[in-house]
Amino acid sequence: MGFYEKRIAKLQKLIKQLDLQGMIITNGSNMRYLTGFTGGTGDGVVVVSLADAALITDARYENEYVNSLPQGVSLHVTRDYYGEAVKQLIEFGVEKLGFEAELPFSTYQLMDDLLPANISFDAVPGAVEALREVKDDVEADALRKAAEASTKAFNQLITEVKVGMTEREVANRLDALQKEFGADKPSFDTIVASGARSAMAHGTATDKKLEKGDLVTIDFGYYVDGYTSDVTRTFAMGEIDPELTKIYGIVKQANEDAIDVIKPGLSTAEVDRVARDYIAGEGYGDYYNHATGHGAGLDIHEGPVLSARSSDEIQAGNLLTVEPGIYLAGKGGVRIEDDILVTEDGHENLTAGLPKDLIVIDR
Repeated sequence: MGFYEKRIAKLQKLIKQLDLQGMIITNGSNMRYLTGFTGGTGDGVVVVSLADAALITDARYENEYVNSLPQGVSLHVTRDYYGEAVKQLIEFGVEKLGFEAELPFSTYQLMDDLLPANISFDAVPGAVEALREVKDDVEADALRKAAEASTKAFNQLITEVKVGMTEREVANRLDALQKEFGADKPSFDTIVASGARSAMAHGTATDKKLEKGDLVTIDFGYYVDGYTSDVTRTFAMGEIDPELTKIYGIVKQANEDAIDVIKPGLSTAEVDRVARDYIAGEGYGDYYNHATGHGAGLDIHEGPVLSARSSDEIQAGNLLTVEPGIYLAGKGGVRIEDDILVTEDGHENLTAGLPKDLIVIDR
């Protein structure tokens, strides 16, 4: 049984546990996870019953998938995605049907009109997403490749960055380097925030020029084989304010302490607590204003979440970002983020090849 077939089997087991007989999948990442279909949301649907599965898409994708779908997944080519989905569900004998909670209301109404009265139609929040939180070996390999490309590109970038470059030029250069090292595309607009702007946790790259005395925070993620990295590093352009050097050391220690405790069975809230308590103990708790991390994979933000409010428990196969930060408005900020793959007996830092000590660039 191949890895797609194993994923479908896991979903079929979950469908049975939920006292359903089938699900309709419309989210692009969920369809890709189950079948390898890369068309994306809006370009098809997948239906899964307890014994069968089908991909319904249009003629643009027929040649690509007619002979490449997982065993047991039939291909149906039509522009009437939902009419064909209902036809397949009836043939599969489904009478209790689940759907993703984010299904647009217009699509819900359409399905409600198309489904016969004997088929119930109920929301199943996060069913496929929960399966996606635990990566299999194929996914782990893709995540390693994505992290490797990001590592190589950033390490090259810091040999080129110099005073006078704009944030936008730095972002564009990093994007180009990522592709040179094997990445396909960014998973979000690369963040480059320098000087006082580095206190903006998600500061979009602008035409501001890098200046001596700036802290520069770069947050980036790139896809390889459909899976994305998510990395942040902060570096200095020459000598910086002593307090900025201080908070860099605090964030670095919080990042390392949080990574050190990661293992299966630990609550994600505990990882957040380790990082947050250290930063608070150093007097900067009020300046750490976001969760410590999240899952990543086919999407840049997945479960589980490393937050004080989370009830999630870490499992082997989770990919976790660990990204504590301190942000001093008007002065500057620091964030350090690594990608951590949880193993049976601990964890693997996929971004260990990135520098963690403060980089000072004197160019």
